Amino acid sequence: MKFLHPYAAPGQRIGLLGGSFDPAHNGHVHITLEALKRFGLDQVWWLISPGNPLKENGPAPLHERMARAQKVMSHPRVRLTDLEQHIGTRYTADTLEQIKSIYPRTSFVWLMGADNLHQFHLWERWKDIMYMMPMGILARPGDRIDARTSITARIFGYARVPASQSQMLSNCQAPAWCFVNVAMCDHSSSAIRATGDW
Repeated sequence: MKFLHPYAAPGQRIGLLGGSFDPAHNGHVHITLEALKRFGLDQVWWLISPGNPLKENGPAPLHERMARAQKVMSHPRVRLTDLEQHIGTRYTADTLEQIKSIYPRTSFVWLMGADNLHQFHLWERWKDIMYMMPMGILARPGDRIDARTSITARIFGYARVPASQSQMLSNCQAPAWCFVNVAMCDHSSSAIRATGDW
């Protein structure tokens, strides 16, 4: 299974949703569709990573996770990609730098669930990521308060874009981040793995 670089027309607004997707599930689909709508995006790309540097145990083989993602996510404005595998990056900051150099005329928004915002300060070069592109944060069950009081939210509080202006996020100069509440969907990869279904 080979996934080439997805096409992006100049000026398009594209959301990047990264992760191990181990496995992909309806929660990923839910926040992807919400991101398209809430942040006024033309596309969302799933960046299915070779591995997660913050996790001690590696995920399932990449080709299995890609195949599962294809079964779960089918939408004309969503692209599934293993770009990190092809460009040889391991950390998000390096990946985003490469993507911006490959697509210099495209506007990108980094997408995250609110749970990731809570521990975002542990990521490699996390402040660099904040200055690379705007960030769209989507609330997930139980993470709203922790995310809003996180180290990142406190340090970059001045760069927060009101949810009422979320459609304009891709036009904002980084650092800029927007926190939106979405309808709850409590699927999780860890729960699926715990049941033995993956």
